Amino acid sequence: MSKTSAYVKENTVNAIQTVTLEVDDTAAAEAFYAAAFDLGEDSWLRVRPAKDPSTGFRGFALSLVVAQPGTVDSFAETAVAAGATAIKAPEKSLWGYGCVLKDPSGNIWKIATSQKKQTGPVNREVESVNVGIGVADVAATKQFYIDHGLTVAKSFGRKYVEFEAPGDTVSLSLYSRKFAAKTSFVSPEGDGSHRIVFGGAETFTDADGFEWEAA
Repeated sequence: MSKTSAYVKENTVNAIQTVTLEVDDTAAAEAFYAAAFDLGEDSWLRVRPAKDPSTGFRGFALSLVVAQPGTVDSFAETAVAAGATAIKAPEKSLWGYGCVLKDPSGNIWKIATSQKKQTGPVNREVESVNVGIGVADVAATKQFYIDHGLTVAKSFGRKYVEFEAPGDTVSLSLYSRKFAAKTSFVSPEGDGSHRIVFGGAETFTDADGFEWEAA
């Protein structure tokens, strides 16, 4: 075990406490996230001014997992009304029911449920939050994050990894960049800043340029 690994495992339990999106207009972004997804100042989401340019696919998607199709529809409706673009309208799939949206700042959001039928009243509750990132080498990045204190919840070879999210934290998933783009229904082409920063136990940057800051 490396010194970094030993230190992290003995002294921290790492997880995504906050997600900071770097945007061109912070006031507009805050208003959008509040109107679209009910995310206010006390939520896991933060915004701050963007420092660097970004073009095309930024290599990640944020996912809100909800209980029923009606909640997917509700969030999709308020997001589009607030200025989001529907990349994929809400519909049934092999895995459940969901949609893919792009917010006015260029970030991709997925709203999904494993349920295909509405069985109760519609609410605006989010059961869990996940950020899926596209990386060059899933196996190597998996080990990197294990060394930085994350615990694997699911792993499918070199194709997909999901880490645990203790408490009310945000879970992290790894895909190849090409597959991350495919599941977001966008081209994998992109350059510049990811414009996302994870708040956790440490400050570091992974091999694909995703930044973490000590929360």
